[in-house]
Amino acid sequence: MTHTNHGLTDHNLATSPKATSNDEANVTTHGIPEAQNNEKAAETPYSIYTHSEKWFIVAIASVAGLFSPLTANIYLPAIPTIASAFHRSIESINLTVTVYMVLQGLSPMLWGTWADRIGRRPIFLACLLVLCLACIGLALVPTSAYWLLMLLRCLQAAGSASTVALGVGVIGDIATPAERGGFFGLYALGPQIGPNVGPIVGGVLADKLGWRSIFWFLCIMSAACFAFMFMFLPETLRQLVGDGSVIPSRFYRPLIPLVGKGRTSYDAVKPPRRPLNNPLRLLLHLDVLNLLVFNGIFYAVFYAVLTTISTLFSSKYPFLNETDIGLCFLAVGGGLMIGSVLSGRILDADYQRIKKKVAKKAQEDSEKHIQPEDVTKDESFPIERARLRTVPIFTTVFIVACAGYGWSLQREANIAVPLILQVIFGCTAITIMNSTQTLLVDLLPSQSSSVAACNNLVRCSLGALMVSVIDLIVSALGPGWTYVLLACICIACSPMIWLATWIGPRCRAKRRAGNPAT
Repeated sequence: MTHTNHGLTDHNLATSPKATSNDEANVTTHGIPEAQNNEKAAETPYSIYTHSEKWFIVAIASVAGLFSPLTANIYLPAIPTIASAFHRSIESINLTVTVYMVLQGLSPMLWGTWADRIGRRPIFLACLLVLCLACIGLALVPTSAYWLLMLLRCLQAAGSASTVALGVGVIGDIATPAERGGFFGLYALGPQIGPNVGPIVGGVLADKLGWRSIFWFLCIMSAACFAFMFMFLPETLRQLVGDGSVIPSRFYRPLIPLVGKGRTSYDAVKPPRRPLNNPLRLLLHLDVLNLLVFNGIFYAVFYAVLTTISTLFSSKYPFLNETDIGLCFLAVGGGLMIGSVLSGRILDADYQRIKKKVAKKAQEDSEKHIQPEDVTKDESFPIERARLRTVPIFTTVFIVACAGYGWSLQREANIAVPLILQVIFGCTAITIMNSTQTLLVDLLPSQSSSVAACNNLVRCSLGALMVSVIDLIVSALGPGWTYVLLACICIACSPMIWLATWIGPRCRAKRRAGNPAT
């Protein structure tokens, strides 16, 4: 793994089609001295796309990212009906949820790695095609073939789960660190809508049209997304198209090129292809592993709240019917949407604030000879501080909301209390997770899909573990002490925020020195 893959600087992130990789310092490229190349890289924008075109591309990726959580959660209300249709126990049908979560964690490791190598667009289309075909199979599966139900759920997960990692890769391709936070805020809307809208849509479809209609719905939605991406989504992988000005082969081009028109060139030189790397090697980086585990723990606690909403609200508030309980998911969903927009603005504002502060300090220090506009290109730029500045505040609110939510249900408080706490809980959860994921892409911009796949693997593994035990813990301790216990787990891992800020610069420096195991 080349050490420049993991550099932090804007120069590393913004390698233009006519610039070389930093792996080849002090040499010439295409007969042009390296210093001259660096000047051209500084003058060339990170991407040829305008700000509105970037929003368009991220919006398409966000819609595709919706399918991973939507496919997982739309299925849940129909489990009793499917169990009856297949003449199986609820526990047997729950196994189809378990295998889905396992593949949801594993499949992005393959798809994400290939997306970093052969392109975002073909892998996006391949995933949606697999999802569409799996949904057709599930809609037609005979009720005597339980084994086929399990197999098709695995294929469904393999198709849908990787869209989240691919979208993260797209943002890494087209967005500079200064604007990346805002794009992550928009992008997170799609994946976070699924867990909340899914159970409502699934319940209505199963009740009115039968359980097979759920899979026909997903088939139609994924086919429509496939068609839209086929027509409009450009290839963004920088190893193929550079800053977007390199025209790739027709296989990579959209049917209707809406963005980047008139700014592309057949003569542009694209960056060299990077070797195919094992994404699991990213777990050897201490700073990356620390962020992945921190993010995974908070995701698992968030999922513990999400998966127990139905059972806890039905037992504590027996006047609620199934439709009412489904609507209760909208509270946490509203918090997620508020938090997505809020976190994007905070991340961009913090980045600019830290940049100005460092630039002012560099201007006063004449010995360093760093121009104010180049401070983010210096490897000492405190990117961890820029991304994690507000995380301790949101973590504190998250922990208090978690414990308060459990006790509001334990005491059977007015239903408005747990619903309001759900909004706060969802808002802070997505803010924390967006901050850590944005930092992960900053640390590993050339492998953004791979690091997103690792993030998915860790958090889905911890989430699956939490889902498998949360009902047992609630039965043993009650909701009050259960969520106090989860809040204590979050308190225990909170020092990982400061650890990230402390070890981050050291790990980045060691990666630059060519030591991958840091």
